[in-house]
This record gives sequence, structure tokens and C-alpha cells, in this order.
Amino acid sequence: MLTPERHRIILQLLQEKEVVKLNEFVEATQCSESTIRRDLSQLEKEKKLKRVHGGAALLQQKREELSVFEKSTKNIHEKQLIGKYAASLIQDGDCIYLDAGTTTLQMIPYIEAKNIVVVTNGIMHIEALLEKDIPTYLVGGLIKKKTNALIGRGAIHSLQQYSFDKCFIGVNGVHIDFGYTTPDPEEALIKQTAIHLSQQAFVLADHSKLNESTFAKIAPLQEATMITDETDEELLAMYEAKTTVEVVKS
Repeated sequence: MLTPERHRIILQLLQEKEVVKLNEFVEATQCSESTIRRDLSQLEKEKKLKRVHGGAALLQQKREELSVFEKSTKNIHEKQLIGKYAASLIQDGDCIYLDAGTTTLQMIPYIEAKNIVVVTNGIMHIEALLEKDIPTYLVGGLIKKKTNALIGRGAIHSLQQYSFDKCFIGVNGVHIDFGYTTPDPEEALIKQTAIHLSQQAFVLADHSKLNESTFAKIAPLQEATMITDETDEELLAMYEAKTTVEVVKS
């Protein structure tokens, strides 16, 4: 079977199912796994799909964002693993920025460092931080209902009054070319500002975020260390060529 015909079949399967396993491509094309892997790599470079563990998925630009409730029900175990590891990076005496988001929220129960200070734009984080007796500053600004994050000019202005040892940022997409992204440009600006104000920046992204790209760019890959649960070695190698990647395993 000629390459264009294989590519047509691959893309047609993805249109029908959105996520397709490698063996399904093999069966549909009657070609070897190595051939299909090369096809998927080529189509990914052409930005027609994204490779995921064990297969491929449609690559779609996303502007719509899930609510906090919707996000909180997805990949809970993975978020807990990532949150626990990220919390272990906080050292005694650190001043940290904790971004709004369901993955960064998972860090809080695991924070053991002493004499730290937290600045956050995440309304959902406040109760958990107070329960841990962690001194916390909440940035001002407009409350975004869908994500319970503080955004806007007021949030940027109050954030710029601080500097941080470390920041921990949530994202909606991590892409080898487009970097770290999120659907809302105002939230992207908050995250971008926090990264620039920090000595060390960490992006928390479970495997579902990799090879995804959403509307607003936060930063290039090299501006933060990525913490993920992704285990596909070929996929990880692509990101490790551009930034430091920390992989957590169950």
C-alpha cells in the first residue's frame, strides 16, 4: 500500500474514533507496526494528529475549557502522583507560587516543608492551605467562574509585587512546537508572569496534556521543568530534547 493511501486510512480512522490504537491501524492497513509508527511520526510533524501511548489521537486547537468540576473528575490518580512529587520539591523556607488548577490543588496535602509562604490565584486552594497552617497570599483581580482563578489587570499587578523560589503551573496543553498553552489569554498571562518571577518553574501535566495545543501560549518548553506521568519513551525523548522532564510512576 502506498504511503498516501495509508495516511488517508489513518486519518479517516481518527475522524471516526478520535483515539485509535496502533494495532487498529495495523489491521486496517495490513502494514507492519514499524511502518505505521513512521506514518504516525510523519503525520504528527504535519500537525494532523498527536501520538499517544499505544496509538494516536486527533490534534485539535481548543478554546473551550472544562469547568473545575469537570477537570476534577479526570485522571485523578495521575494528578495525585504528580502533585505528591511536586510537593516534595518544596524546601524549608521557600516562597512559592501555586497556580490555580486541579493538579496543583493535589500538591497541598503532601506539602511537608516548614516556614514556607504561598502566593496563589486559586480560590479553591485557600481552604486546603489554611488547614495546613501555611501562610498564604491571594492575588487580587477578577474571579473567573469556570476555573475559580483570579485573573486580569488586578491579578497581574498584585502578582508583580512578589518574587518566588519556585512556581508550580497548571496547563491545558504541552506541545513540542507550541510549548505550554491554555485556552484563556488572560490566564496565560498570569502563568507567564509567575514563571518570569520565579527562580525555578515547574509545569504539572498528566499524560493527557502532552501533544495538545490550546489557544493561548504561556511559555516555550525550555522555560520550565515538566512533571508528568507519561511513560512512552519515544514521546518523552522528544520533550527531553527541549527541556527537563521529571516522570512520576505509580
